[in-house]
Amino acid sequence: MLTRSGCQTNTLKMLLLLVMVCLLFNCAVSGIPKPEEKRVLDHEVINHVPHFQNEEHNKQYDHEAFLGEDAKTFDQLEPEESRRRLGLIVEKIDTDKDSFVNLSELKAWIQYTQRRYIEDDVSRQWKQHNPNNDTDTIHWDTYRKNVYGFMDEMDPKDLDQGDENYSYKAMLSRDRRRWSVADRDGDDRLARAEFTEFLHPEESPYMRDIVVQETIEDIDKDNDGKVSVQEYIGDMYRGREDSDDEPEWVKHERETFSNFRDKNKDGFMDSQEVRDWIIPADFDHAEAEARHLIYEADSDADEKLTKEEIIEKYDLFVGSQATDFGEALTRHDEF
Repeated sequence: MLTRSGCQTNTLKMLLLLVMVCLLFNCAVSGIPKPEEKRVLDHEVINHVPHFQNEEHNKQYDHEAFLGEDAKTFDQLEPEESRRRLGLIVEKIDTDKDSFVNLSELKAWIQYTQRRYIEDDVSRQWKQHNPNNDTDTIHWDTYRKNVYGFMDEMDPKDLDQGDENYSYKAMLSRDRRRWSVADRDGDDRLARAEFTEFLHPEESPYMRDIVVQETIEDIDKDNDGKVSVQEYIGDMYRGREDSDDEPEWVKHERETFSNFRDKNKDGFMDSQEVRDWIIPADFDHAEAEARHLIYEADSDADEKLTKEEIIEKYDLFVGSQATDFGEALTRHDEF
């Protein structure tokens, strides 16, 4: 299995989160069953388990996708202790102390947990590459040595070996290109703000082009610079080649591609169409996630949640960004 830098994995988490939020919200509105739509990029964490097993929804997939490495810690907690901690989180979300969690409070909490996740991740990796904090920047050579230094001792013919686009050589090339885009002043050093954009390009409008480019490269198997319907479906569904039967959601996705993704009806998604897909204009993913959670947990349909309603839907919330990828559930100093 190929190793990958921590920055790449965390970037993939956030990109995955954005699309999964769209997916979950669409499910709530349309009622159409959806697949493991793991766009934007491959996410190593969720490859451990399939999203559906024998057409049954697999909750462990959501736990790994949304809890990340904390999923294992969470799984080790006793159910009552996990619910207790979730109840304490609800009290923090209810900022006006009226015993209800409304849309704006839940949205604000999700935005807070996202900011904290990014800040914690950047701080951890900044310390890794600048352990003594003795400089205001990190040079590319330092980053390359820390992440890809092992390649210097490898046989050159092994550098091109790997799964699809993820050979060591390809990963280095991709990180190098992204580094150069984030390096706004062109000195081959990244200040902390630039380093943040390198690690989390999905959060920076300045970096959106590189996100789109990387997405196309991951899906575009024939390297023609665009995404066909076969590549679009193949990224989500690994059906049997000798079977003509496809699940209903696959047929729905084919229709979605033709009716909505491929806007100019040429049979492909170009870079602008891919951008519209993965970075929809005016889409507020924190609000979409908050609306989804309320829709699923609001048993009395009053458009707000009590602590009891949230704990009743325990599995939903431990698999949601609302619990900070499980971080809030496993930080012992908060409980």
